Amino acid sequence: MSHKPVEFYITQERLRQARYSFNLALVATALSACISLIGAGLLLSGKVTEGTFTAVGGMTASVRCIQFAKEANDRLDKTLTEIKDGD
Repeated sequence: MSHKPVEFYITQERLRQARYSFNLALVATALSACISLIGAGLLLSGKVTEGTFTAVGGMTASVRCIQFAKEANDRLDKTLTEIKDGD
């Protein structure tokens, strides 16, 4: 029995998940950037406590989103390596 169809579906699923992970990370990064800008605005308006909290929250979320996108990219690289090794 050939394992090619199963491998194909697994590869397709990995690609789908990586695509969704990347898109989610992109949207979350954009939202985090907006939150950081709001925090900067609060800092400039003299609301130091609220501004600091908001800016730090936005930056923390941005870092996590970047890690999430990197993990998705790593999964794609692994899938590509597996495809090349299988041929």
